[in-house]
Amino acid sequence: MVNATLAPEPTERAARESSAAPGGRARVRHRRRQVVAAYLFLAPALLFYAVFLALPLGFALLLSTSRWAGFDLGDIDPVGLDNFAGLFADGARFLTPVLTNTLLFAVGTVALSLAGSVLVATCIDKLRFQGLWRTLYFLPIVTTVVAVGNVWKYMYQPGGLVNGVLNAAGLGSVAFLQDPDTALPAVVVVQAWASVGSAILVLTAGLKSIPETYYEAAALDGAGPATVFWRITLPLLRPSLLFVCVTQFLTGLQSFALIIVMTRGGPGDATDVAALEMYWQAFSYGDWGTASAAAFVLFTVVLAVTLVQLWLFRRKGEDA
Repeated sequence: MVNATLAPEPTERAARESSAAPGGRARVRHRRRQVVAAYLFLAPALLFYAVFLALPLGFALLLSTSRWAGFDLGDIDPVGLDNFAGLFADGARFLTPVLTNTLLFAVGTVALSLAGSVLVATCIDKLRFQGLWRTLYFLPIVTTVVAVGNVWKYMYQPGGLVNGVLNAAGLGSVAFLQDPDTALPAVVVVQAWASVGSAILVLTAGLKSIPETYYEAAALDGAGPATVFWRITLPLLRPSLLFVCVTQFLTGLQSFALIIVMTRGGPGDATDVAALEMYWQAFSYGDWGTASAAAFVLFTVVLAVTLVQLWLFRRKGEDA
């Protein structure tokens, strides 16, 4: 009875016998050679990620718990969690206004770009020459951020195009980039405008994937355009909206180049965001420990926001 209990299963016994046979050993050797060949082909990519991702990440983690001025590696002084504590200490600027500005900038960018891209993509889907319109809206994506920022910076000037339009409408000029109350919204508008093109490409592809039979059935039922949009288009467009929302939010949270070109964080600290603050701490103040700690805090915020977005979309019925 004991022997029957401890005896291997027939399939296991057959596998052992087949592997013990000459043919089975050959197959095992062949499989091992395939595994070795696979890892040899993956070695360049793994080496690239090790050198440019794993090592910098580990070094940044070391710096986040150290004090270093950025010159001699022998001067790295471990300080534990003091850098993280300093970010959130009384009187520190990282939580307010830096992190607050970062979240407001990301939320504003996502809201404007998502609303604009959905509207434009829906309109383009009903027009002729759709490729031409998509190309025109995609042009800001292939334009350098420095060029976009400088063009809009001059457009926001008191004598620029934006204030010229306001003056023609009988309104007074606005110091968009010089007023702390309008500087951040002004940059948000530029970031949203520049990111609409990529969102339109994704959303138009999502619109093309919606079967026409749904719209035909809605037309037979007498549904109006607004009902069709809210009841059919938006629910079936949810996977594309999720992708656009997550990617745009990540871009907004990590924004740096546009802000340093247009405002350099000013006036005052009205547009100072986390990525820009890390730049100042590391390259202007020589405090690489604080900059690295801020980078890990920003990473935590990005991860948390992404997980919340995924959870909200899954809660609404989309298994993304």
